[in-house]
Amino acid sequence: MPRKTRLLASPQGAWTPERSAQVKEEPAKRARDTKQNALAPRLRARENSAPQLTHRQLGLFRAMMLHGNLSRAAEVTGSSQPTLSRELARLEYVLGFALFDRVRGRLRPTARALALMQEVERSFVGLEQISARALELRKLSAGRLRMACLPALAHALVPLALAHLHRSHPEISVSVVPLEAPWLEQALSEQRFDLGLSETTEAPTGVELCALLEVNEVAVLPAGHRLCKKAVLRPQDFANENFVSLAEGDPYRHAIDTMFLGAGVQRVTPFETASAAAVCAMVQQGLGLAIVNPLTASAMAGPQLVVRPLSVAIPFNVSLLLPQVATPHPLRDLLVDAIVQSIAAR
Repeated sequence: MPRKTRLLASPQGAWTPERSAQVKEEPAKRARDTKQNALAPRLRARENSAPQLTHRQLGLFRAMMLHGNLSRAAEVTGSSQPTLSRELARLEYVLGFALFDRVRGRLRPTARALALMQEVERSFVGLEQISARALELRKLSAGRLRMACLPALAHALVPLALAHLHRSHPEISVSVVPLEAPWLEQALSEQRFDLGLSETTEAPTGVELCALLEVNEVAVLPAGHRLCKKAVLRPQDFANENFVSLAEGDPYRHAIDTMFLGAGVQRVTPFETASAAAVCAMVQQGLGLAIVNPLTASAMAGPQLVVRPLSVAIPFNVSLLLPQVATPHPLRDLLVDAIVQSIAAR
């Protein structure tokens, strides 16, 4: 006769196989919970603190971004693919986010990697400038001077100064970097250039200012315009004429607009641009009249562009900016003399 098995409910707390497994699991679970609780403050601190990066990591990251695959990046950096893979994994761990997607053997940068690359490039540009500067100092007899200036001066005044310098000292090299205000003044305050040319009349912090030139803005007209017959132009002469303006925010644009507003003169202003040279080029094409600085006007005057003085003075200044914190380049005074000579020869 077959035996019948009765299934009895286990009283609460009775020993069962399930209870046995639970008891065995509880110490391990408590250990995991304790470890996680201990790690939590460090994880939160890592999320809120800036990653600790090294130049080596950034250099390898830059090589990967520039070359798009590990084999080429390894070749350029003198490393190996396994090393780069490990370094990339470490960097992504330190940053807390992925930098690349792997697509058919190539590295495709993520949006965060592209944003990070912009900052890395700024850092490496600075390092490359330092390296170039060190090389120049090693070859001091033919050292390269670094000059920052407004774009208008790079077009009109600086070439004349460099011609003076080259005739007397052909061994000297000069790097000319056009910058708009206020970035030009900021760069000089940061001692990033040997000298600068600006329109400012106030010395930036850490910079000596020497006034070089004070003249007035002039009118430029397309050849054949009816106003070319006049020797001096008044604000009223521009009434209802097409006028090419400098860009919004330009201090000379503000001074010109204020002059016409005070005279009650309305102009037609279909075009504007940030460059005085571009203004003159538009005037040459017959797009309107304009008022610009006399250096650019003189440099671009010719058969298609006529220059006339104004009856109202709008001062235009040129100032020499000399950084005072950094040690002066030993050849700086030669370039300063050439600038002064080119202004005197106008």
